Amino acid sequence: MTQRVALATVMDRLSIDAVITDYAVAVDDGTWDDYSALFTEDGRADYRGAGGIEGTAAEIAQWLTRTLRAFPVRQHLIVNRRLDLQDLGGYPGDQARVRADYLNPMGPEAGEQGTAPAFVSGGRYAFDLLRTEPGWRIRTVEAHEKWRCAPGAVATG
Repeated sequence: MTQRVALATVMDRLSIDAVITDYAVAVDDGTWDDYSALFTEDGRADYRGAGGIEGTAAEIAQWLTRTLRAFPVRQHLIVNRRLDLQDLGGYPGDQARVRADYLNPMGPEAGEQGTAPAFVSGGRYAFDLLRTEPGWRIRTVEAHEKWRCAPGAVATG
């Protein structure tokens, strides 16, 4: 691998990492235009593995708007990111896969029913990304919830 290819690979990894971070921030802040802009034109999200729905980025944004209204405070953490960048014989390709764990505490505004999260879940995401003209975009994302709990409830898993 040449130094130029190594630098391109590092830049791709940083760009992909930024897309995943922007995804978490868009969901937490409820900025659904930003959320939709992270996807390819044919991008889809599948939250059935976390009790949700599957659909286009626009359909999912509408569903999240309604569903997350009950939880105005969200702090979606995406960690343990494992990124596999397509390898074209020593050169980076235009596809990538990211597997990452998530921890998602959600709750009411501070001062409403206390300040502790009303709901916490954890699981794993699988992102497939494509390099596009404007940069890396999410082609698909799947959420696989491993556990969830609410204050006073026993965690399931």
